[in-house]
Amino acid sequence: MVNKRMQKFNKDMSWKRRFIILAALNGLVILFLAIYLYSPIPKTELELSSDRYKVENSSQFIVRTTKQNLNNLVNAYLDKLLADTNHQYSINLEDDVQLFGELPLFSTTVPLLINLEPIVQENGDLVLKQKSISVGQLQLPNKKIMQYVSKYLPVPDWVVINPREEEIYVKITEMEIKSNFKVEVEQFDLEANNIAFKINVPYKTLGIDVSKETGMQIEEKDDKK
Repeated sequence: MVNKRMQKFNKDMSWKRRFIILAALNGLVILFLAIYLYSPIPKTELELSSDRYKVENSSQFIVRTTKQNLNNLVNAYLDKLLADTNHQYSINLEDDVQLFGELPLFSTTVPLLINLEPIVQENGDLVLKQKSISVGQLQLPNKKIMQYVSKYLPVPDWVVINPREEEIYVKITEMEIKSNFKVEVEQFDLEANNIAFKINVPYKTLGIDVSKETGMQIEEKDDKK
């Protein structure tokens, strides 16, 4: 009889211990979410290049493409960028820019979908303005999701995620291309499938001395001063 009572007592204590541990874990999760949701969103410093590209030292071409061609190019670049990481995301160009991916959350991942409106900037860069965003079934403020995306989603140096403005700034003009070509966005109308880029080809890349060929005077900076 005594043994049965002891077994029942131990069983009750074990159940209470598990309940207390579970309640403590749930409390920590709620505390973490509360701190995260109500913490201020830091300002994103967006530094743009102050160097204006000298068109007179190059020839400029307009290149037109389609959503499908650009979509293939962007995702091929992302595959290479993410090759040595555990992250996955892709871009789909329809009537807007759709970003699909996964975000880590505790010991699992949740699906991510962001719809973005492309806006061409005067300097040839591209702003992707958030239209809608979702992370699985979680109901979180858009700015907080963007902050989480900025923290965990790997992007190249010329892409800046700005949670406070709910946008992604793509510094097309600062992309590093091996050929030294300079690229600017000319048109980006997805609904009309009208996408065009300005390609500036420096004469020096082709081994052409502009001063000799055209008689132009080219000023070069003297680093010794």
